[in-house]
Amino acid sequence: MPIYQAPIRDYQFVLHEVLNTGQYANLPSFADASDDLMNAILEEAAKLAQEVLLPLNQIGDEQGCKLENGIVRTPDGFTEAYKQMVEGGWPSLTGDTAYDGQGLPNVLATAVNEMISSSNMAFAMYPGLSHGVYSALHHHGSDELKKTYLPNLVSGEWTGTMNLTEPHCGTDLGLLRSKAVP
Repeated sequence: MPIYQAPIRDYQFVLHEVLNTGQYANLPSFADASDDLMNAILEEAAKLAQEVLLPLNQIGDEQGCKLENGIVRTPDGFTEAYKQMVEGGWPSLTGDTAYDGQGLPNVLATAVNEMISSSNMAFAMYPGLSHGVYSALHHHGSDELKKTYLPNLVSGEWTGTMNLTEPHCGTDLGLLRSKAVP
């Protein structure tokens, strides 16, 4: 059985002693991010990583995703783990409050994402790609696109994808057997 112990004290040291995040309380994402709140979030993220995601790590490697009759099937337990992550509000951690996000600092999400990735990298890819989609739309999307997509990305109801379009850039697009269909 794989072992992972989230380095909570290391994260606390970096956030509170090295970065002294309290000094940024005048910035919007840090306004409500007290040391106590960040510590509580780190503790809960560690529970998710260690108790929910880590036990699925080996299963993810052994089973992988499968394409069956045009439907992608995830490894056993991944769907339930994703639902638990969404119910816990983890995808909304740094999302803009205008789109029902929590508006917390990216530096805190970096620690949370590291715990998720360290405990189960295969699972981490599911919500991980949404960050790029969210960021691109949030900074460059029209109001109509933002209204349509951002609340669903922030909530975790929808996820983002990796759009591979250049076969000469290190990806083997010829091996793909699935496609996005509107």
